[in-house]
Amino acid sequence: MMEFNITESKKQTARLFSEYLSNLIAKNNISHIALSGGSTPKEVFKELAKHFKNEIDWSKVQFYWGDERCVPPDDKESNYKMTNEYLFSKIELPPGNIYRIKGENEPVVEAKRYADLLEKNLPKVGMQPQFDLVVLGLGDDGHTASIFPNQMHLWNSKAYCEVAEHPLTGQKRVTLTGSIINSAKEVAFLVTGANKAEKVLEIIKRKGNYNTYPASLVKPNSGKLNWFLDAAAAKLIA
Repeated sequence: MMEFNITESKKQTARLFSEYLSNLIAKNNISHIALSGGSTPKEVFKELAKHFKNEIDWSKVQFYWGDERCVPPDDKESNYKMTNEYLFSKIELPPGNIYRIKGENEPVVEAKRYADLLEKNLPKVGMQPQFDLVVLGLGDDGHTASIFPNQMHLWNSKAYCEVAEHPLTGQKRVTLTGSIINSAKEVAFLVTGANKAEKVLEIIKRKGNYNTYPASLVKPNSGKLNWFLDAAAAKLIA
C-alpha cells in the first residue's frame, strides 16, 4: 500500500520527511536506518540538524547506507562525507552508531564485509536482516540505490550487497540489493524536481517502460512504502 506525501517545495518535503523520521525513531528502542545520498537528502539533513537536533534521541539510531560510491570518505562524491557534513557533525550522535560503506576498500571485498555487518547487526525477520527504514532516491533513468536499468539482475542477487557500475562513467559503487530493501519494515522514496515527474508517473501508475526501472521493483513485504514528493515531481500524478 503506497502512501503519498506531496508538498509545494523541496524544503517542505524535507520538513515533512523529518517529522516522519522523528516519529518513527520515537516509537523504537533502537532504529536501524539506511540513508540515501543526493540533493534531497541533503535538504533533509539540514532540516534535521536545524530543527530536530534536540527533538530526536540520536543515541537510539544506528545509521547505514543504501549505497556508496567507491571513493574515500573525504571525497566530494562520498555519501558519507555529505551526511557527516550536514548532519552527523551537528548532532550528538555516538560515533559507534555510524556504519559507513568503506568506499576506499576494494569493492568486492567491501560488499562482502558490509553484507556480513548487516547480517550481524540487524534484527531478523525469519532469516532475513531487517532495517526499520530504508531511504531511497530515484534517478532520472529510474535507478534506485545504485542499481541501474542495465544491471537489473543485481536486484535479485542472493547477496545483501553487490558491486554496481555507473553506466556512463563506469564508477564502481557498493549497493544494497532487492531482498534486503524489500524486507525493511518501511521504505521511503525521497523525490523532488520536475525532471523526476515522468519516471514517478510511470512507476506509480505502472505505465510505459516502468518494468525496466529498478525503482519499480521496490515493493516492501510489509506493504509500507512512503513517497515524499514535491509538487514538481508529483505534477503528473496529482
